[in-house]
Amino acid sequence: MSNPSFEQIRSLAADVLDVNASELSPSSGPESVDAWDSVQHLNLVLAAEQHFELEFEPEEIEKMKTLGDMAAIVDRKRAAS
Repeated sequence: MSNPSFEQIRSLAADVLDVNASELSPSSGPESVDAWDSVQHLNLVLAAEQHFELEFEPEEIEKMKTLGDMAAIVDRKRAAS
């Protein structure tokens, strides 16, 4: 997956989680990134909401298990608006 939404989310995640963006892939999630805990997950969600000017529903946030999941949800929401 190399789409603009993913690249932007990867950049946000690198900033929020304080890791190198090159270490992050669509399959990156809490199990593969040590700094990704529940608080950082919420920080990442809030950063994505602000960056993309979107509001995620609780059910969508629950489905955000990886950066790829987050990009797919962002793409769906942007296409629907």
